[in-house]
Amino acid sequence: MGKIAAPPTLSTSPILGLFFGLFLAAFASDAVAQKETSTTISVSCGSVGIEFQVCESGVRAWEAKTGHRVQLVSTPNDSNERLALYQQLLAAKSGDIDVFQIDVVWPGILSNHLIDLRDVVDQKVLDQHFKAIVTNDVVDDRLVAIPWFTDAGLFYYRKDLLEKHGRKLPETWQEMTETARFIQKAERDAGNDRMWGYVFQGRAYEGLTVNAVEWLDSFNAGTIVDLDGKITVNNPRAADALTLAASWINDITPQGVLNYSEEECRGVFQSGNAVFMRNWPYAWPLMNAKDSPVKDKVGVAPLPKGGEDGKPTSTLGGWQLAVSKYSKNPEFAKDLVRYLTSIEEQKRRAVVGGFNPTIDALYKDEDVLKANPFFGELYETFVNAVARPARATGVRYNQVSAEFWNAVHATLAGDGDAKTNLASLEKTLERVSRGGRW
Repeated sequence: MGKIAAPPTLSTSPILGLFFGLFLAAFASDAVAQKETSTTISVSCGSVGIEFQVCESGVRAWEAKTGHRVQLVSTPNDSNERLALYQQLLAAKSGDIDVFQIDVVWPGILSNHLIDLRDVVDQKVLDQHFKAIVTNDVVDDRLVAIPWFTDAGLFYYRKDLLEKHGRKLPETWQEMTETARFIQKAERDAGNDRMWGYVFQGRAYEGLTVNAVEWLDSFNAGTIVDLDGKITVNNPRAADALTLAASWINDITPQGVLNYSEEECRGVFQSGNAVFMRNWPYAWPLMNAKDSPVKDKVGVAPLPKGGEDGKPTSTLGGWQLAVSKYSKNPEFAKDLVRYLTSIEEQKRRAVVGGFNPTIDALYKDEDVLKANPFFGELYETFVNAVARPARATGVRYNQVSAEFWNAVHATLAGDGDAKTNLASLEKTLERVSRGGRW
């Protein structure tokens, strides 16, 4: 697999125009009906699953409350493409987007272009959020983003198939492999030749880094780079983890998984053609929608551990809201961020969309738990999720992640074994780090 392409250069304003021609969607009511004193701002929203619709309804409520208008920008699902777009806009000092939805690993990369939000919410409100995520959003003593929703990888399984075939929920990746193979064969023998054992995000993008960090850490193999900045990825346990993952391809996992992101995985699993799936919490309400073929047939558990001496691990995900330095209406943008990250809005998003709140108290809320029972059962999974090495590697994180996911993808595709690819990756990261100095 080749290296990730560099982001577009900043001298490509036609590309920006084309992008907004494709992705900019203004859903505000007719401008003629708006008050002359109203202001229009824009916010970027993701569009995985029903994410865009849930974002839109929150924005519309703020519009009704304030009388101002908001344009929603639907950004690419691929986080690499979204980051490249953001970097292009911000480096050009464009005010086309006022409020950015940013990944949990981007504050250090984008901080120079974002305003300090300490005056948006008082400290008592900020203290309601998970401390680790707030700390993640502080760069050089500036709060450059406010937590909106958090994420951790979950293990989705067909509880009806486990019961049907007399198998218990696997606790290790090795048990998962054997159970997936057993049920896959039995279901195919019974007539479903499209059944697979396990699907995950295997495309060469940030989602593969997330999955592979879970594999490594579950084997006690570290997280690529440790908190002190030391490169740790080239070790025997990491090689064991990736070797096992590579063994799934064309056995319990389709070759096509090498091009899967979240929605491709969900499509296979929700259509009834996979026993196990790794995905984010957003998939839960979609699995249980009225028209879902697997409604009431799905369970959720922590991801398996890497052997008896391993541990169940989920990679920390999630998104924050930030305000551009180049916004022409920063006060209105900050007020929108305040509203969208509030406890009331986070509760609504959890109930209707399955988005994990960043506010601890909501994990004890009856309405939230009724909509998402596993929020309470898997609370420790969410609060103890392992972070990717973004803080240790700083502005070079995106390059580190790209080198990592390319090495993992090559291993999964059979282009070199895990041991060889990890040794090569270590040398590459040494060059990226300038001799270990990030």
